[in-house]
Amino acid sequence: MDRKLLFLINPISGTRNKNRLSEIITTETTRRNIPFQIKPTSIEGKYEFLIEKISRENITDVIICGGDGSINHVASTLIGTNVNIGIIPMGSGNGLAFAAKIPFNILKALDVVFDGKASAIDAFLVNNTFGCMLCGLGFDAQVAHEFFNQKKRGLFTYIKITLRQFFCSKFYSFKVEVNNNTFNTDAFFISIANSNQFGNYVTIAPKARLNDGLLDVVIIKKQNKIQTGFSIFRQIVFGKNQTFPQVFEKNKSVYYFQTNQIKIQNRGLAPLHIDGEPVETNSIIEIKILPNAFKLIQP
Repeated sequence: MDRKLLFLINPISGTRNKNRLSEIITTETTRRNIPFQIKPTSIEGKYEFLIEKISRENITDVIICGGDGSINHVASTLIGTNVNIGIIPMGSGNGLAFAAKIPFNILKALDVVFDGKASAIDAFLVNNTFGCMLCGLGFDAQVAHEFFNQKKRGLFTYIKITLRQFFCSKFYSFKVEVNNNTFNTDAFFISIANSNQFGNYVTIAPKARLNDGLLDVVIIKKQNKIQTGFSIFRQIVFGKNQTFPQVFEKNKSVYYFQTNQIKIQNRGLAPLHIDGEPVETNSIIEIKILPNAFKLIQP
């Protein structure tokens, strides 16, 4: 089947200079003799126009040159279609791209677009709002909210906000219903992951796979800040906590389990993010997996 590519470039995502990106795409795609177009991403994050455009112009692949937010908006529109989605990582975190082992280097990422294989990956719904990588309640969501409002993005800004929020963020009260279990907990944050990482190669859920039909849930329970920091470091850096899906032991500092759906009573109205973008929180958060939601081009 002949391919026709549509590249969508987000001009404001991340910190990388995009002045030469269109030139590189044009040179490399022309060299491969593949028909293509280059368009900017939608400022409003609305992509309903893509459905008609894809049908009318026989576009086979949509390549997103941006971050996880742009991927979220495009993938949510193309869910259930036969269109392949590719990624040139240009965001601040690039969690989905790195989980899929898509290189950060533009030329190498383009090689994946040209020579990789498209296969179905999962997504999820958070109270009927689409997500494809990670959502979270509490500390990491507070970081996402503050980071979203920064004029200057990038890893240094993210680290600075993360450290500040770590010392000033509070614990939140939750009631969790999962796998025929119900338990109450005070937690620093709850992450629900389809991807295995936050972004920037920082792992949060080492057992997470993009196509296993499961969500990986990580709960950092209430403890003093020194213990909290150690628990986060142990989980993120070493991935030492094993999954235990049925028994939730009170003496555990971290709960890590897998499920295809979860309901959380968010008693303290902890802030919420989906794929790194802040969203309005709710007192009830219901999350369920969407198996084989869209096709992602991977190495």
